Amino acid sequence: MCFVEVAIKVPLPRTFDYKVDEQLTPLTQLQPGMRVLVPFGNQRKVAVILSLKTDTEVPEGKIKSIIEVIDNSPVLSAQHLELLKFTARYYCYPLGETIHIALPNALRQGECPDKTSINMLTLTDKGALLPSLKAKTQLNLLKQLSASGKSSLTELKALGFNKKTIDSLLAKELIVQTIEHDNQWQHASPTVGTKPRLNKEQAIACTAINQSTGFNSFLLEGVTGSGKTEVYLQCLEEVLKRGEQALVLVPEIGLTPQTVNRFRRRFPDTPIMLWHSALTDNERLQTWRFCEKGSCAIVIGTRSSIFLPFLKLGMIVVDEEHDASFKQQDTLRYHARDLAAYRAYQHNIPLILGSATPALETLHKAINNKYQLLTLSERAQTATDNQFKLLDMKGQPDQAGIAHASLAIMRQHLNKGKQVMVFLNRRGFSPTLICHECGWLSECNRCSTSATFHKAIGQMICHHCGDQYQVPHQCPDCGSTQIFPNGKGTEQIEEFLSTEFKDIPISRIDRDSTRRKGSLEKALDEINQGGARILVGTQMLAKGHHFADVSLVLILDVDSGLYSCDFRATEHLAQLVTQVAGRAGRSGEPGEVLLQTHFPEHPLLQDLVNNGYQDFARFALTERSDAQLPPITSMAIVRAQGHNIKQVVDFLTDLVPVNGVSGIQLLGPIPAPLEKIAGMYRFQLHIQAQDRRILHPYLAQMVNYLSTSKLAQKVRWSLDVDPTDMI
Repeated sequence: MCFVEVAIKVPLPRTFDYKVDEQLTPLTQLQPGMRVLVPFGNQRKVAVILSLKTDTEVPEGKIKSIIEVIDNSPVLSAQHLELLKFTARYYCYPLGETIHIALPNALRQGECPDKTSINMLTLTDKGALLPSLKAKTQLNLLKQLSASGKSSLTELKALGFNKKTIDSLLAKELIVQTIEHDNQWQHASPTVGTKPRLNKEQAIACTAINQSTGFNSFLLEGVTGSGKTEVYLQCLEEVLKRGEQALVLVPEIGLTPQTVNRFRRRFPDTPIMLWHSALTDNERLQTWRFCEKGSCAIVIGTRSSIFLPFLKLGMIVVDEEHDASFKQQDTLRYHARDLAAYRAYQHNIPLILGSATPALETLHKAINNKYQLLTLSERAQTATDNQFKLLDMKGQPDQAGIAHASLAIMRQHLNKGKQVMVFLNRRGFSPTLICHECGWLSECNRCSTSATFHKAIGQMICHHCGDQYQVPHQCPDCGSTQIFPNGKGTEQIEEFLSTEFKDIPISRIDRDSTRRKGSLEKALDEINQGGARILVGTQMLAKGHHFADVSLVLILDVDSGLYSCDFRATEHLAQLVTQVAGRAGRSGEPGEVLLQTHFPEHPLLQDLVNNGYQDFARFALTERSDAQLPPITSMAIVRAQGHNIKQVVDFLTDLVPVNGVSGIQLLGPIPAPLEKIAGMYRFQLHIQAQDRRILHPYLAQMVNYLSTSKLAQKVRWSLDVDPTDMI
């Protein structure tokens, strides 16, 4: 009798054995990585075969038979299965659920994997002339296709172009729709578009990467505007010449259109595909199969693209590797950057991690020679760095949080025809409302935090649970009508600046103003064409965007990041300030960066302004070493939440050994920084160890214990290995 070991999507840290009826399914037809349909309780579930077995510990009367073999060949290779097994082990997450998350939804549902064609749109010869059109959206679509070379229907719809616009251009024969089939990509000598001449540092970096053999990790530490993307492109050219594939990870969907356009201009005849959450199930399946069969040369994707299969992977690039969005914050809490390192090791290929503000974890490895450090200290467009200035707000008159001195500097730059960026990482009109009679604050009814005032829609919204409330006309405590906004948000900044600079167009970019599909791309296009002279926004503006005419960046409320219960807060603040500042001075002239603060003498700000992020980061590592905090040590957090505070605390207390464990330090149970969200009380248990080889066996034992614990069934709990956010 023969058996198969399978992984099933269930929240249990184990696999399951099933019997194979060889009369219905010859054992020779089965391989690890194939999907089968199996009975599980009263359900039928899709499972993935892990191994074939000749015996089992399950009693003969209880073992069930597989119902059906779904695939003729494995959908997951042995190497890919090993990646997922490693992921499940490292992040202490059930293997069945890990595989389920990694697969496209169509494969999870047991559908056929062979959907191997995709609809693409390209310009006709007539459309390539970019004729004048009355409909602005039609002209913008032609410009998009001119920039990208070709785009899928989903790409264009994600950019805000609807079916009506596409059909109109098809009818005018300005664009044409083609179907790309799954043909093995064999383009040994890719066509390469115009490329700039590298400066000395870029050339050294490219040479080091291209001449390396086997697995090597490179940290490309380049100041903003130093030409990191050009290094990626010239290294990828060598990969494509060898007929190999490449994966380029970017932090967010918003960066993929501009990135893919640049890549397609450089490699016009090379199949380049996208991977992000806006794709349909069928399109994700198509991308999956194109990668697996070698029909796609380059994939540009967000964090989940790290799980894509590749026939012949030759290089992985992680752009803006420090970015927090590479860390999944629910279910399987993986970090795409760290899995990229494991995957590059698996495939014995180079890994490039690029950032102007590397994460301290990455920098620590580079300093200890685990990664090779390559530095780009010169800006590609200008030889002079931006000028930083700290504006002491003590005693400064201000309006809407902007000092009068800052307004004067803004006018100077605007009078020169330049653009100005005003950065505040807080959306809405104000963080709260306050009663001037009794001091009442507008708090969320279900969270231990305030509800934010959104003036444009006349609502109070909690940014944690999403609850909305009517704006009160009277104080619920004392009945006073003296209720006023307290604090500043981007909506308030935009309103004030529109009255202060009446004749100057303003663009606000935050999550509220870019909810509609394609609205972000439309706003960025208007900015780059000079339509908006003043840019107001949150961190959405800080990530990788190129604004050629921005000469001044004004950063408001810098002080909010100086004092926090999260030991990473200063690192995140330094990264954010540096990234935002990098949006200025990209046209050849040095820019100006103005930071408003009540603490201009603060050592972090002084170090950042006078010595730059590189100096700050190395000093921060010495502080982490003194305090024995990550990345010097390894950490995990058990988070628990529930409506009954006693059950939450009892659950975490049960995990604390009476006599302790050698090499393991425990802190807690302690309340989470936001103790209550959506009516749920939240507590944490911090687990720390000097040696990861001690931490992971301890975590594995704890997860096995929790799978049988009755207390664990009364609360919601999660385990976060290598947490990036303590809040």
